[in-house]
Amino acid sequence: MHYIKQILFFAAVFSSMASQAQTKITAQKLNSKIDITINNNFFTSYIFSQDEKYPFFYPVNGPSNASVTSMRNGNYPHHSSLFFGCDKVNGGNYWQEGLEKGQIISLRADIVQSGGDKVVIENECIWRRPEANAPIKDFRTITITAPSKDLYQIDFNVTMETLMDVTILKTNHSLFSGRMDPDLAVINGGTMINAEGNQAEKGTFGIKSPWIDCSGKRGDKVEGMTIMQHPSNPWYPSPWFTRDYGFFSPTPMYWPQDDKATVMKKGEKLTLRYRVLVHAGNHQTANVASLFEKYKSE
Repeated sequence: MHYIKQILFFAAVFSSMASQAQTKITAQKLNSKIDITINNNFFTSYIFSQDEKYPFFYPVNGPSNASVTSMRNGNYPHHSSLFFGCDKVNGGNYWQEGLEKGQIISLRADIVQSGGDKVVIENECIWRRPEANAPIKDFRTITITAPSKDLYQIDFNVTMETLMDVTILKTNHSLFSGRMDPDLAVINGGTMINAEGNQAEKGTFGIKSPWIDCSGKRGDKVEGMTIMQHPSNPWYPSPWFTRDYGFFSPTPMYWPQDDKATVMKKGEKLTLRYRVLVHAGNHQTANVASLFEKYKSE
């Protein structure tokens, strides 16, 4: 009996290893977007059209094959799924609608790795608006993996370089952000929870926390998305700007020290790291807390 148990144990281990080894993640560039598939299932598109305000991910499909994020809600058309931008930068707006106010333009987007257990994309961008010099350029490295069949991961690392002295006034529209699909939002029965266990907008707005997870039930499935801040980020952990309708973002520019503007001198570089988990179940099912502990050491 002992040998049978050993055989079954090793069979399970080898089966798990084989399953992980067979994970195939591919990327294909089509004009101004890159489509990513995981084991032949469409996961997300990274869209960088010059007709858009900024590059963004949409859809961001969960294990149910439906997007956990939403796109341009009627009340907030500047919420484009999963994105990075900022308002009030040297008088420009690189967040809300209106390309004439400012735009983050992709200069190049290259697939560095594809076809194995990860996709790696490099994207270089310039921040521009009409009749003004560009204040910032940024370089993004995006890595997409699938730790399991119920967990997809996006690592979004960005280095911003100032091309002149930059002043960012106090704003709630800053940096990395996600907008959940309405089905998964708190107002429709979903759960928004931070690392300390505080819930909903009331418990998370303006609170510093390493991560926030949003999940909800759609049909007979529960799924969600987590945004994590890496401890190496300046301002870590940033306070969160949250809304029960499904918006969440670690937003340092809304709570600057002594309410002063954020100032960067020409030539400064600012590196920020975020991890997005797209998962089946809720934050407990997905072991978000344990996964953050792993992320901290990377």
